[in-house]
Amino acid sequence: MKLRLVLGDQLTHTLSSLTDVGDDDLILMCEVRQEATYVKHHKKKIAFIFSAMRHFAQERKARGNQVRYIKYNDPDNSGTLFGEVEKALTRHGCSEVVITKPGEFRLLKEFETWAERLSVTVSLREDDRFLCSVEDFASWAAGRKQLRMEYFYREMRRKYAILMSQDGPIGGQWNFDTENRKPPANGLKIPDTYKAKPDPITQSVLDLVEARFDDHFGDLHPFHFAVTRDQALEALGAFVERRLCLFGDYQDAMIQGEPWMFHSHIGLYLNCGLLTPMECIRRAEAAYHDGHAPLNAVEGFIRQILGWREYVRGIYWLKMPAYQAMNFFGVDRPLPSFFWTGDTQMNCLRQCISETKSNAYAHHIQRLMVLGNFALIAGLDPDEVNNWYMIVYADAYEWVELPNVTGMILFADGGQLGSKPYAASGAYINKMSDYCRNCRYKPTVKNGPNACPFNYLYWDFLSRNETKLRGNPRMGLIYKTLDRMSDEKHDAVRDNSRRFLSAMEADEKV
Repeated sequence: MKLRLVLGDQLTHTLSSLTDVGDDDLILMCEVRQEATYVKHHKKKIAFIFSAMRHFAQERKARGNQVRYIKYNDPDNSGTLFGEVEKALTRHGCSEVVITKPGEFRLLKEFETWAERLSVTVSLREDDRFLCSVEDFASWAAGRKQLRMEYFYREMRRKYAILMSQDGPIGGQWNFDTENRKPPANGLKIPDTYKAKPDPITQSVLDLVEARFDDHFGDLHPFHFAVTRDQALEALGAFVERRLCLFGDYQDAMIQGEPWMFHSHIGLYLNCGLLTPMECIRRAEAAYHDGHAPLNAVEGFIRQILGWREYVRGIYWLKMPAYQAMNFFGVDRPLPSFFWTGDTQMNCLRQCISETKSNAYAHHIQRLMVLGNFALIAGLDPDEVNNWYMIVYADAYEWVELPNVTGMILFADGGQLGSKPYAASGAYINKMSDYCRNCRYKPTVKNGPNACPFNYLYWDFLSRNETKLRGNPRMGLIYKTLDRMSDEKHDAVRDNSRRFLSAMEADEKV
């Protein structure tokens, strides 16, 4: 008799630890304090994972499996995965523990100690739900001076024959990103996201979260996430049918009051296992071949999964645990309180934080070029920024969050993941959104009390970090512009930045 532990982000019926499950085996699933509170996850994130876990356990029981399910408020819940495994082994006399390798380094290191601590065989199986194994990524990376996603993505396209013809990539090029940067058009009609109605299982979880996690960040209601595989497939279908056709054109656009735009909103379902990457990729590819969606939209969506998602996972396992402590710029400014409240006069930040609080979601440009851009140019502490991103988003697990924040957003790894910092002034946000129309600051004003803080903080960031960035080949033109600035402008940038950051640290409303 084997004990098969299934984690909250392993809700896939074809999971490697379940492929050979026997009638006498026991599937163990646990809602434990250890996982729910190692950071204070968004209320919606906890509700989503617990409800999806309970539905998955119900489905396994319907398949005839023996399932031991530990609910969060069970009176004898030990609060840890180890404690529940230990109790289950004692109660059921299992001879072996079988686990699919976890997605997070901390859990893998813990599981590797269990055989000795439990005096039982612990089999750690590969997670084959990903399209590039940890070993294959390491082989691809070996000997390369730079680990650029674009070249990895091309290899993955070739390997799986995605959007390929006999002559090479369909359309004659690998990447259509230059066609995917349209600003929001007036009168753009945006379909709503998929919404599921909570059933009694979900309602029970919502009651639990309301009672036990009331001090966590975020709004619990309304709750409309998919919590079963069937619902997740419906969400995928809704995206392909209603939004994929314009996803490419407007994937970087932001509109006040429109948090969902044309994005897929399936990251949380992919990352917990309700959907698998290849089925999402093939569904989008079929939409192109059927004439339902243009190539720039389909390629852009597929690149996010086959390219970026697989790439950041590879970086995570290749670079851990040292990656977690990286701080290339040596910054330590505390996260401002408005990241939790949204109480700021900067409308772009207020919109993105408020929508994050409401939905446990923001799309990639909001995360990168508004929230992340500010964190970068304001010199916020990487540990605090990583902690925030891990807490607030329903799709956040360390393997995907850490490389995105440390590498892509903060350039804290010094360029191991990205070729340059994604820093920008207020002009970018003004171009790609309508946020600036309702802001007390002006994106066209460079300095002074009415200037957009992104403007002077951007140049101050470049000045502060000149010794580390001037030699970057992609930063040469920017530093030539900085060199042409008069001493008076340099002084204004420095003074305005110092004034703003001091006010922010004093918790004044900025």
